[in-house]
Amino acid sequence: MLEKLCIKNIALIDSVEIDFTDGLNVLSGETGAGKSVIIESLNFVLGAKADKSLIRSGEEECFVKAQFNVLDNSAIKSVFEDADIEVEDTLIVSRKFTLDGKSTVKINGNTVTIGMLKKFTSLLVDVHGQSEHFHLLKTSNQLNLIDKFGGNEIADIKQKIKAEYEEYKQVKKQFDSLGGDESQRLIRLDVINFQINEIESADVKEGEEENLLAIKEKLKYQEKIVSSLNSVKGAIDDEGGVADILGNVKRIVASVNNLGEEYVELGERLEAIYSEIIDISDTSSSLLDQFDYMEYNPDQIEDRLSTVKNIKRKYGEDYAKIQEFLQDAIDEKNRLENFNEFAKDISDKKAKLEKELYKEYTVLSDTRKKYAKQFSNNVLDELRELGMSKAQFDIQFCDKPEIEDCAFDSANGFDKMEFFFSANLGEPLKPLSNVISGGEMSRFMLSIKAQTAKYNDVSTFIFDEIDAGISGKIAKVVAEKFAKISKDAQIIAITHLPQISAMADNNLLIVKNETENTTKTSVLKLDEQEKIKEITRLIGGEVDSESAKLHSKELIENAKKYKESI
Repeated sequence: MLEKLCIKNIALIDSVEIDFTDGLNVLSGETGAGKSVIIESLNFVLGAKADKSLIRSGEEECFVKAQFNVLDNSAIKSVFEDADIEVEDTLIVSRKFTLDGKSTVKINGNTVTIGMLKKFTSLLVDVHGQSEHFHLLKTSNQLNLIDKFGGNEIADIKQKIKAEYEEYKQVKKQFDSLGGDESQRLIRLDVINFQINEIESADVKEGEEENLLAIKEKLKYQEKIVSSLNSVKGAIDDEGGVADILGNVKRIVASVNNLGEEYVELGERLEAIYSEIIDISDTSSSLLDQFDYMEYNPDQIEDRLSTVKNIKRKYGEDYAKIQEFLQDAIDEKNRLENFNEFAKDISDKKAKLEKELYKEYTVLSDTRKKYAKQFSNNVLDELRELGMSKAQFDIQFCDKPEIEDCAFDSANGFDKMEFFFSANLGEPLKPLSNVISGGEMSRFMLSIKAQTAKYNDVSTFIFDEIDAGISGKIAKVVAEKFAKISKDAQIIAITHLPQISAMADNNLLIVKNETENTTKTSVLKLDEQEKIKEITRLIGGEVDSESAKLHSKELIENAKKYKESI
């Protein structure tokens, strides 16, 4: 529900903070005091289009902030998660608009787009007369409403359909994996044959890319490596090289071996060094031979690397993934080439499930139509109570498709339906979205909400035009319907009717104050005595008239008794 609305620099409002409660909130005030500005401000923060005329004269920008309690609103919390915003029990929406046309929107401190804002606010507030925030203008919401009105009977049918539809989706997925119709299978088979041939022709080996890169690196420094190895080999093997020198030293030490054990040990150490030096020379020769007999030249290595990288890019990041892709492709090729063998059982199962689903879709549709008729009659009864005995309301369903034309793409059945309404005798029924807003439309929506408030997704209803053309007995009926609805949802209503004001749980008075240079609108929360005074004004009596006060008190007392009785 809406807990608080803060408004700055909009029209006549300098700065106002309004606290709302659950139940019925009523705003009243003299004509021209600025009641419509409150609704404009609310629409603005909910995402309605804005222009410079909103901004208070002499100011550079306007600002509105709305605070909502969303403690038990699972739909809103789902949108929080989708928007990657931390889920909280309080939702604070703020919007700023400047003279140069720049708009800034934040939700719980996170900057969002107008589109994202509307995703939140469409689940929070239903402002009658504002199609952008009119929940029931969407036909999907209308269908959902009938489903909820149908209670457990429709819920049980939908639950059964959901289970069957999940099974159907799996079977259809298997059927589609076989390749669909013949032309689709042939196209797919061409693609798979190309892929298999490309992978098998490339014949990529495990670890091949790493080996090629290592060879490429060696070739890059081949001249330097060969020169170094030749230098090492020459330093050891050339005449007068390390091998000759060590050989002479070995012989010299060997000539004194018989003169002591220490000379023997020295000779052994020299022999070990000599052996290691000869081994280094042999290793250098082997490394040089690798370059002499290398299988690839640099161009061949680059071409092969390109082939390997292309295969990895298209079919898998490593050898195992490529082989997995190849095996899957071979398996799919086998299924496509032997379609008839694989498809018969799956196709029969798919057709059987479609037949079962179609039967359940039909049961759901028939049940919906039953409850839609009941719902329509209930709404018409509500309208008659509200003085609209000539109004028409009809819920129209699209024709039932034949089984071969049914899409089977939803667990919600095949129904498409829409609310149609006409306020007066002789006027044609029109889709709800095409009906111009006004007092009659307000009463129609009040009738709808009287039937649906307890299970409507939206928790706050705004009424701005409910007074048009009603008084006396009908005003009392409207007030009583507000009281019933407000047991399950929050209502914010702007009114001139004393009966509605008397029924309020929270009375707010909109006041226009004029000074020499400026006009400002303020909003006052009324206590019991101030409420009596305002209702007296609405009745049309003198503020100091005792009889008018008594009448006001009587209206309030009767309203309290009525609310206690429901």
